Amino acid sequence: MPDDESTLAAGVRPRVHLTPESGWINDPLGLTWQSGRYHLFVQHVPGQVEWAPSCHWAHAVSDDLLTWTHRPVALSPGEGDGGVWSGNIVLVDPALPGSVEPTPQQPARLFYTSVDLADVTIGRIRVATPTDQSWDSWTKGPVVATLPPDVDAIAFRDPYVFRDGARWRMVVGGGLRDGTAVAWSWVSGDCSDWTFDGEVARRPGAERSPVWTGQVWECPLLFPLQDSWVLVFSVWEPWVPHWVGYGVGDLVDGRFHARAWGRLGFGPSYYASSTFTDAAGRRGLIHWLRGVSDPEGRWSGAASIPHVLHLDGDHLRARPHPVATSGPVVAVLTSGSRLPLPPACWMEWGDASDTEAEDRSERQVTVTAADGSLAFHLVCRADEVVITTPETSAALPTAGSGWVGLLIDRLVIEVFSQGGVLAVPIPSHSALFAQTEESDEIAIRAVGVQR
Repeated sequence: MPDDESTLAAGVRPRVHLTPESGWINDPLGLTWQSGRYHLFVQHVPGQVEWAPSCHWAHAVSDDLLTWTHRPVALSPGEGDGGVWSGNIVLVDPALPGSVEPTPQQPARLFYTSVDLADVTIGRIRVATPTDQSWDSWTKGPVVATLPPDVDAIAFRDPYVFRDGARWRMVVGGGLRDGTAVAWSWVSGDCSDWTFDGEVARRPGAERSPVWTGQVWECPLLFPLQDSWVLVFSVWEPWVPHWVGYGVGDLVDGRFHARAWGRLGFGPSYYASSTFTDAAGRRGLIHWLRGVSDPEGRWSGAASIPHVLHLDGDHLRARPHPVATSGPVVAVLTSGSRLPLPPACWMEWGDASDTEAEDRSERQVTVTAADGSLAFHLVCRADEVVITTPETSAALPTAGSGWVGLLIDRLVIEVFSQGGVLAVPIPSHSALFAQTEESDEIAIRAVGVQR
């Protein structure tokens, strides 16, 4: 997550994706616009590049959602926490009925999963408040929710708190021993005292039409979008994380009624999504990117660029946030362009209204290092986009649209279509990243980009 050229020069890093200074990161958390800048937190394991249950909350700030500055670790294990796992942050607005009026020192509440290292599968939900307006450190408060004793669950974690009419609602993810994925619910009038409100949503792991949604829902998010409610979750089965899925429907009396289920994330990287509202009021997601790592072994993990969401009927669509496709940080490339590293770059073709899939010719993009070696190859056909690197291949459906966009950022590629989003790490040993005078730029060669 470099914020200047000197930091970037210290090693090979993505330019516009948050990465740790050192150690491991995974789930992005609590992305919030507050007092004129963005705060983002991530699960963090210091001192090693592999996951461990003793997670912390690391903290970074940004003015533009692309260039990040590290702040001190905000929350650490201890005081009854073996690990500090995922959750979210809410601003308690005194103008809303039943709200708790914030003080200048406590404008926010942080809800997180506290785990016992002896059994990390069943967590408990705890609250913390900031010690000052920097949000650099937080004071831990009480446990506010635990798994009801009569629920036979194999997982319980990842609170998401939001305003639901005149009260607050907390959604917590998990799954039952019979293979049913569940999101449970608690309600509160003051964001302090919480009452269990049963299941807000469930779906059996045996159901596979139109899409399989797993045996456990990690990181469940429930929010309004346009005229509907959307449930976003990460699909998990015991110790195997899969992809990001969603439901679209209605929230009635604290129960989510899905009209449609779908898959949003494709490829090997997207997981553990977190929702946010930007300074302009746009609803979005940011994801953990798995498999992105330092060629020199000093850090592992990244956060995606921010995505902006909209509904197309009952289909959830995502586009890159406008800051990532224009402006001084990201260059816009066309066929035949050459771009010195390290800037990130954006390419797109087609149009979201282009639905004449049968009339569209195959289109390809090949990205090479200056020495001619392959970084990745992308092929867009009538029904899918296929991206191939020296180490993997992944496909993304197009949903019948000709619009495709891709962001190239040294160690990772994000691809967008009407059918979903796809992220693929670029192998860190690729010559694309060689730090030599002879290999310090990429070349773009596109074939068939016009119909």
